[in-house]
Amino acid sequence: MKILIINGPNLNLLGKREPEVYGSTSFEEYFEGLKKAFQDVELHYYQSNVEGELINKIHEVGFTFDAILLNAGGYTHTSVAISDAIASVTTPTLEIHISNIYKREEFRHKSIISKSCVGMISGLGLKGYALGILYFQ
Repeated sequence: MKILIINGPNLNLLGKREPEVYGSTSFEEYFEGLKKAFQDVELHYYQSNVEGELINKIHEVGFTFDAILLNAGGYTHTSVAISDAIASVTTPTLEIHISNIYKREEFRHKSIISKSCVGMISGLGLKGYALGILYFQ
């Protein structure tokens, strides 16, 4: 099984950015633990702050990978183009959020990408990624 984790804008700052919301572990550190915990899964990781690069990556793997775990960051609430990209490929995508988007500012309560995803995990911290992998296993 091949799964790609895609993180969007500002998630490259995990471990530094708002540790009270996002924790103090970098995603790269967490990803190493995921690879050890899920040795039977071929895990890949991609991060970009650029909307078009995220879309290009979805297109690149969207017909060959078994699953995508997508944390689109702020683009969750604004990007019709990312939602369209998810809908355009055959690889199922699971929406992931580290924080509980429903406990945050009201504009974060609406996800534009949800309609194109198989489901959403929100508010469970970094553990949401591991749960996403378990969902697809």
